[in-house]
This record gives sequence, C-alpha cells and structure tokens, in this order.
Amino acid sequence: MILTPLTALSPVDGRYALKLETLRSAFSEAGLIAHRIRIEAAWVLYLSRSSALPGRKGLSQVEARILDQLATAPPATAADDVKTIEQRINHDVKAVEYYVRERLAAAGADSGALELVHFACTSEDINNLCYATMLRDARAQLVLPGLAAIRATLRTLAHACAATPMLARTHGQPASPTTLGKELANFAARLERLEAAIARVEILGKFNGATGNYNAHRVALPDRDWPTLARGFVESLGLAWNPYTTQIEPHDWIGELCDAIARANTVLISLCRDLWGYISLGYFRQRVVPGEVGSSTMPHKVNPIDFENAEGNFGVANALLRHFAEKLPISRWQRDLTDSTVLRNIGVALGHTLIAQQSLAKGLSKLEVDVERMAVDLANAWEVLTEALQTVMRAHGIADAYEQLKSMARGREVTQSVLHAFIDSLALPVSERTRLKQLTPANYIGYAADLARKI
Repeated sequence: MILTPLTALSPVDGRYALKLETLRSAFSEAGLIAHRIRIEAAWVLYLSRSSALPGRKGLSQVEARILDQLATAPPATAADDVKTIEQRINHDVKAVEYYVRERLAAAGADSGALELVHFACTSEDINNLCYATMLRDARAQLVLPGLAAIRATLRTLAHACAATPMLARTHGQPASPTTLGKELANFAARLERLEAAIARVEILGKFNGATGNYNAHRVALPDRDWPTLARGFVESLGLAWNPYTTQIEPHDWIGELCDAIARANTVLISLCRDLWGYISLGYFRQRVVPGEVGSSTMPHKVNPIDFENAEGNFGVANALLRHFAEKLPISRWQRDLTDSTVLRNIGVALGHTLIAQQSLAKGLSKLEVDVERMAVDLANAWEVLTEALQTVMRAHGIADAYEQLKSMARGREVTQSVLHAFIDSLALPVSERTRLKQLTPANYIGYAADLARKI
C-alpha cells in the first residue's frame, strides 16, 4: 500500500496532514536527519575555527563552503542518501557521519579534514543537540505563538464582553453573577502565566563523549581545555550548557518542557469544556458557515465540533507529554536505548497540541454572544442575591443573618417580590433597604467588569 494522507496510520500524517507541514519539516525522520547533518557539519567548522587541533592546516575554501551549506540547509536529497547508507551499516547516526564525509571526499578533502567529522563524538552528542534545537524552534515558532493567539482572542472578547452580566454556576447551580468578559479574562490570565512557564524552561545541551567525561578527548589532545571548547560549541547553537551527564543529556529539561506544555493544554481543555457548556446553555451562538453540515440526520444542528476536536487532541497530546515527562529523565546506568523511540514521538505530541490549538482558535472565531439569553437566566435567579443580603446584615450586626436567609430561600422559589418583602422586614436604615432593593441579578457583579477590562 502506498503511503498517503488517506492510508497513513496516524491522523497527524493523515486527516490533519495539511495542518502540520511546518512541524513535519523538523520532527519527521527527514527532519531529524537534517538536524543531525547540521550538527555534524557545525562541529567540524567549530573545531577548525577554534584551533582545537594544533599543527593542522585549516579547511580549504571548498571544504568550508560545503560544511557551511550542510550546517545551514542540507540538500533535499540528504535524507534519502543517509537512509541508503543506514540500510548498509545499520546505524542511523553513523550513516550521517558517512554522508558528511562523502560530501567532503567528493570535493577532494584530505584525510585530515575527513577525520574531523564526528571527532571524539558519541551518537548522543549529536542527538541531544538535534532535539534541543528542534524543540527550541518549535517552542518559539509554533507552540508559544499558538497560545499567544488564543490568549489575544480571549482578551479581545473579554474587553468586548466586560460588562455583559452572566449567571455564574458553582456545582452546576446558580451562583453569584459574573460577566462573560471576566470569565474569559480568567483564562487569558492563566494562559499568560503558562506561556511564561513554557518560555522559562532552559534548553540544555551536552557534548562530552561516550560517558560524559571527555575520555577520548583528553587522551588524544591532553593539553586542550575540552570542557570549555565543548561548552562554547553548545552555546554557539543558542543552547545552555549541561556539564554533568552520562552518555546522554539526562532529558530533565525535556520533561520540564513537556510538563509545562501539558499544563497549558489542561487549562485549554477546561476552556473548551466551559465554552461547550455556554453554547449548550445558549449563551453563545455559533456563526453558520455556508455549506457545512452539522448532523447527518438533524438538519438544524450546528454542533460545537471545534471545541470537541480541540479537547480530544489536547487529551491525546497530554497522554504523550506526561509519559515523556515521567519516562525521559530515567535511564539505566550510563545509558540505555529506551529514550530513543520515545524521543521520536515528541513531534506527534506537538502535532496533536497544534491541531488542538488550531481547532480551538477556529471555534473562538465563530462565537456570537446571545445577551438576551443570558438576561433570561439572570431574571429568573433572584435567589443569588441572598449572598448580598446576608453579608449586609452581618455588616450591620444583625444576628443569624445566614440562617435567616437560608430559612427564607432554601427549597422555595425566590422572586423579586419575595426578596423585597424580606428586605422590608430587616432592622436596617431606610437608605440601606432602598439600596438593597436596587440590586438585581444583572447588576450584582462586583468588580467583574473592571477586572475584565484590565486583562
């Protein structure tokens, strides 16, 4: 069977393939190979330019040009060429080394230049820097911009609906009113903190050999300061330096990053469920898209499928991200291979995250507020003012305020007239009773509007 989006086993490469072109270019097998080629070539260039190997002539212009090209943008055919080599030798990273050597050899490079390729490296010196740069770029170019776009939409809606009163529900029951804008502002504020947490994760790299001790480096050239040279190389890639590792960089930072992204996804699942509920209550209508079908049998329906799709994909993403956070920091002794296949799935988790972000953004763009529907619920919920009355009574020292309101309101219908009759019975100044009668469920919103406008 020929692999196409219709025959792909995973929906990230099937149904949702067109949504993930940018991510696929980095986290596919071809993308990983390209990153490996970049790191191998960059290491040779760094060695030659740092004079780490004394007594050896520098690279020729041709050699330097080839390596610069490989370190910047390997040719489109590189992945196929590397896989051909891998089929012969059965080692993925060594195949990349041979590929770079072959490119240099074809340009006439001597053995001195060829032996710089993969000099004193272990495969994980290459791999850890690949995943570090891949995740760094995905965070900066995809994950954080997607979150920021959702937050910006929420902020715009929060400002527009800052003073739109809405019946709150705690435990699913009518509660002290809020505003629609304030509820959306809550999520915008949470996202802002979570974006900062994702951005704060320090992305680390190592380049210290087979078990993290520069064993081969020190034997080959004992007078070189290899820790300083290795640190300079890692930092030249825009990464932070981890001096203490085994054969592998221990992946603690990847666990931190996955956990931070998963926390943001969890908050967005909560947002999806709230919006789904508000649509169900009629507080939001969904803008009709001409030609779309909402149900295979019920023509009237406009289902909240964007929020349902987002919730599902965030859930799949988090199942993977949580596994990464728990598994990747664990490795037997100085190295085992269980991290290898797990790391290859990071792009899948990010793919589901991005699909979910896009679905959520699409759903948000189709929302229309039904102010009249919200007003109906408020007009039928006078009981929510009992909180206000008992608190005013307490402020004036009236005994058993809570119990009086509980006796009056619990288990019966509380209307405006019932509430006003109760107010008239209170031993309060006339001005205070008049003020309390001016309260309605729609204007009992505290600082909600102010808070929404400030987000």
